[in-house]
Amino acid sequence: MDAPIHMAVGTTVSLEHVLAARERRSARQTAALARFDTPLVSMTVVMPGPVKDGPLPRRALAVAIQELDAVSSARNWPVLSREVWWQETGPEAMYVIDAEAQLLKTATVELEDQHPIGRLWDLDVIAPGPRLLSRKQLAVPARRCLVCEGPAYDCGRSRRHPLEELLLTIGKIVHEYDQRIRT
Repeated sequence: MDAPIHMAVGTTVSLEHVLAARERRSARQTAALARFDTPLVSMTVVMPGPVKDGPLPRRALAVAIQELDAVSSARNWPVLSREVWWQETGPEAMYVIDAEAQLLKTATVELEDQHPIGRLWDLDVIAPGPRLLSRKQLAVPARRCLVCEGPAYDCGRSRRHPLEELLLTIGKIVHEYDQRIRT
């Protein structure tokens, strides 16, 4: 049996680098909304700690990309733009999809909640305006913590779980998924 992927490898990034990456992501989103006037999906990976890139987050995003491609194809939603960035602040992707924003948000929430590693994805849907669609707008429960199933926001804000425990849990989720698809 293969060993789980751990986050020990990769470059440590500062808060300033993470914030600058968020600003670049926001600028790309604004430009895409202006260009296409169509909803977009911004894809990132839930990766706590100072190391945001490496085999684990790259694997998680690669699976998210495959799944969003499959959903778009199955629902005959034209993908007008698809970009992926593999960077030290964490892998990201952005899709512009010609679909009704509410349906798109419902589909991404289903992926996050039902796919074996969907809990590791942050799939934001942003409609022209720009307006971010939320789980609350869909009357969908908030995301659950990876470790204890409590509200993820509360656990993250209070730093309830040590970083090592979170990273081991994330590694286990990806490892179990990879083992399942190999058999």
